[in-house]
Amino acid sequence: MIENPVITLLCPPGEALLDTERMSAVRRVLGDCRSEWLHENHVADFLPDAQADAASVLTAIRTIIGTLPIDIALQDRATRRKKALIADMDSTMIDQECIDELAAEVGLKDKVAAITARAMNGEIEFEPALRERVALLAGLPDTIAGKVIEQRITLASGGPVLLATMKAANCHCVLVSGGFSLFTSHIASALGFDEHHANRLEIQNGKLTGRVIEPVLGKQAKIDTLERVAKEQQLSPEDFIAVGDGANDLGMLGAAGTGVALHAKPVVAEKAKFRIDHGDLTSLLHLQGYRAEEFVSP
Repeated sequence: MIENPVITLLCPPGEALLDTERMSAVRRVLGDCRSEWLHENHVADFLPDAQADAASVLTAIRTIIGTLPIDIALQDRATRRKKALIADMDSTMIDQECIDELAAEVGLKDKVAAITARAMNGEIEFEPALRERVALLAGLPDTIAGKVIEQRITLASGGPVLLATMKAANCHCVLVSGGFSLFTSHIASALGFDEHHANRLEIQNGKLTGRVIEPVLGKQAKIDTLERVAKEQQLSPEDFIAVGDGANDLGMLGAAGTGVALHAKPVVAEKAKFRIDHGDLTSLLHLQGYRAEEFVSP
């Protein structure tokens, strides 16, 4: 049971699906509770007076929503606003998997992408899968990351607003990736993260050797990073909102106060505390109770 529940319904950007009839139906299911707009007709909070059983409440609301692309979250309203963000990079803060894009430079994108998909869905272990894929990149120039970033990497929708808004609220923001520092350094700078952590590719004579500098930053390393940063910032893991999409993010999502699976692989969406299947990264702000008018433009 959740002591001070808030139920948030979130529509995809640009889709105003929360009409009067649908809002009234949800309020009735929740005992005629009050509701508040975070973004009129797009995102709403419902605030029951009594404790809420998560499973029964979510089941009842999903019956009303049906197949509409509306995300639902139930949490404690007293602890929803966070002091820090920790985020995955590939397919989370950017739209691509960087290792797949590097593999495209040697004509092996399909082969590497298939391995990436299996690792992200938890079908194979992350660390050996990373070493296997990196070995295929041997011989690429160390300038290749800059070319890939310029030509094929795009920031995920809502990411710049998420970072600008949380930074304006004095939140500490961390980018942690099972990908590569050649990419996180650029993305962290572009978005305004306070720090970034990722795997380092070995380089000799200006070329990739096909090896990762050990130790590999995998699932446990993401948890360790969260706990270390929390200690350094005099916070607790409960003070963090975390976001990711792959199996190597599950530990981090579970350790954070609010762990969000964003357009995640099935195994991740199923196990995460919260899931956003339809919205973009600004959904993380609404989950914390930010109203649309509080968003900060980068």
